[in-house]
Formats: sequence, structure tokens, C-alpha cells
Amino acid sequence: MAVDYTGTWNMVRNVNFEGYMLALGIDFATRKMAAMLKPQKVIKQDGDHFSIRTLSTFRNYECAFKVGEEYQEETKGLDNRTCLSVVSWHHDKLVCVQRGQKKNRGWTHWIEGDHLHLELTCEDQVCKQVYKRTL
Repeated sequence: MAVDYTGTWNMVRNVNFEGYMLALGIDFATRKMAAMLKPQKVIKQDGDHFSIRTLSTFRNYECAFKVGEEYQEETKGLDNRTCLSVVSWHHDKLVCVQRGQKKNRGWTHWIEGDHLHLELTCEDQVCKQVYKRTL
């Protein structure tokens, strides 16, 4: 593991967020508000320990985990579900599998240059987000 994810990242692109939110069962009004946001991610990494805060003017979300250890994740403020999540290294990518009410749910983070990529999946929907590291 040579990649350091620590930093503050601002969203620059968000593709198919609406489809992803529909698959999660998020209500119409919340989807419309969330689609207009440009969230910021603040990631702190200490070896295999991570804290990821997603900040916006509408809602904030935080998760903390250790790579390779399953944990119970409360998606309060997102789709308000509980799932069992585990994050693994796949080369320099962080891959999360979330087991719960929705099938094929999870995410993958990776870095290319000064961009953080996030691919979110739920059922048959894939959302692709790109964030740029702040200076």
C-alpha cells in the first residue's frame, strides 16, 4: 500500500447520482436537493485506519473503519439503513462491500494524480464521482 488518501477533496464531477439514489429508495425531494450539492470529502488515514467525512450544506456523513475488519454501518442521513460493511485493499484501491437490505451495494475509492475517484453501486446502478484535492 503506497497510496495516502489523507486530504480534503472537493467534488468536480457526479455521474448517475440520481439513478443510484433511486436504487437506494431515497425520496423525491431528498434526491432533488442532494443532486444539487457539491460535497467535500475529508479523509484521514493512519495505516489501515480510515475516517471519511462527507460534508455538504444539506447533510454530513462520517464513517470510520479499519481495512479488513467488518463493521456495522449506520447510513443515517443517507438512506437510513444498517448494513455490515467491510473494506479491503485491491492493489491501491479501497473496495467496500455492504451487506444489508439492498443487493450489490458498496463503493470503490482510488486516486489518479490529484483526483479521488469514487464509484458507488447499488443493485443495477453505478454512480461515478470525481473529487479534486484541495491545496
